[in-house]
Amino acid sequence: MNAVFLGMACLLTVAAGYWVLGRGTPRPAGTWAMGALLGSFALAFASYSPLLDDAVETVVPHVARLLSNTASLAAATAVLAVSFQLDLEPAEAKRRVRLRFALFAASAVGMTVLFTYEQMTHRSPQVYALYLLLFISYLGFAIIEFAQQSVRQSRSARRGSVRLGLRLAAAGCAFALVYTAYELTVLVSLGLGIHLIRDHTECSSLVATPCVFSVTSPALAVLLICIGLTLHAVAYPISQARRHRWERRSCDALGPLWQDLSAAMPEIVLPATPHHDASADADFLLQRRVIEISDGILALRPYRSQQVLESMQRTTNVESEEKAAIVEAAVVKAALAARNVGLLAKEVAPPSWEAASRKDLREDTQWLLRVADAYGCQTARLADDDQTPVGG
Repeated sequence: MNAVFLGMACLLTVAAGYWVLGRGTPRPAGTWAMGALLGSFALAFASYSPLLDDAVETVVPHVARLLSNTASLAAATAVLAVSFQLDLEPAEAKRRVRLRFALFAASAVGMTVLFTYEQMTHRSPQVYALYLLLFISYLGFAIIEFAQQSVRQSRSARRGSVRLGLRLAAAGCAFALVYTAYELTVLVSLGLGIHLIRDHTECSSLVATPCVFSVTSPALAVLLICIGLTLHAVAYPISQARRHRWERRSCDALGPLWQDLSAAMPEIVLPATPHHDASADADFLLQRRVIEISDGILALRPYRSQQVLESMQRTTNVESEEKAAIVEAAVVKAALAARNVGLLAKEVAPPSWEAASRKDLREDTQWLLRVADAYGCQTARLADDDQTPVGG
């Protein structure tokens, strides 16, 4: 257990340092709140470690419980602060964060006073019950408030990673409520003097009773909430890297079609933008290439042959979308050849319906990628036919 809890504490400490110090300036809203959240979660995980418990209790007996509970309250407060700053206007978020911090400070001071008095009275059950009541009240209030916000925000979030993260955080709140229910049971047991839960000082297993409620549940709650709130920040650079790779590959795949069109019609090439390095911006380069190819296909309209269109539609026996791309590629290739010799179409073929139905850059790109793939296959097939020896 020491390796698990201390390892997570070190990992979260590094994450907190990166979040606060390694993101450059200016820092986005919520940076300090997220750093406090990761730091308090690191302290919470460290407080669950038997090694740390033994070390601090050699100095002050039973103080590990106070440190663990205070870290849990700090984590709950940091969670609310992050949630407020992401969901509310800055002024309202600041007001609510100050109020929750004041409640946390009052709870932590009250718990410290009660803990000290409890030790002076030789662990009085009545004083311990008051300590638990103060701890449970604030923790339960913070968990329920954050769970409500997580569920509400997950329904309106647009990004899939944000929705998933909020749902994971809501699941973490469920584990936190299990821990709160356990502490409430301890409180009732002390109040009634019926000893529903045996006195327990050290956990040797994460699945044994009552450790599954007193240690495993809060640890899972901290882990799920931490993953949930940071999932988008981790997923975003990954999705950006995947998007940039797709843009670069798309530019390369559209290259042969673009080269043939731009060689025949240099006027479709957009002028260079001053002070812009197109080679370093795949998104910019892809957008230019899609526009230039679309302009080139539009410029070929007087040369688009209805006869070629009908012939390809009769001879192509594939699925509808792939068939449309193959037909369009054949029409473009024939129109480009006709333009090079100045031969207008006797009957002009209409523009592709598939191209007209696209709504954004990505859909336009995906359509042109199919056309470019079919165009390349037809070019390669014609080249092979030209190299075939006469008479076999």
